Amino acid sequence: MAEPTPRRNEPRLRPAPLLFEPAAAAADPEHFFDLESIDDPRALLERATELTLAFRAAADRAVEFQAVAAAQLADPRRFDRLSPADIAERAEWTEDYAKKMVEFGRDLLRGAEGSAHANPADPV
Repeated sequence: MAEPTPRRNEPRLRPAPLLFEPAAAAADPEHFFDLESIDDPRALLERATELTLAFRAAADRAVEFQAVAAAQLADPRRFDRLSPADIAERAEWTEDYAKKMVEFGRDLLRGAEGSAHANPADPV
């Protein structure tokens, strides 16, 4: 399970960088960030763990950006605002999830610390 996303005043962990793979390597279904070439199980575990943490951090960050975008799109001050149903359709979410993401995004935009709204993507 991913750790909670740090708030603005908490330092972010800096996991291993995700490097883009050359197109030829990415086309090979057996190739994954060169892990298949690591023979030492200790080194494989270390690198695979680094990638796992990096992907989790990237996913958490992407969810925050989704939430902020959802909140901005639902802002009642916008003449072109979208309903939670419209946002859900665009993001391929349920309408209930879209409502939670809008609230989470509003909390992020307000810079809420200790908000009652947890990251809706994190299981409880």
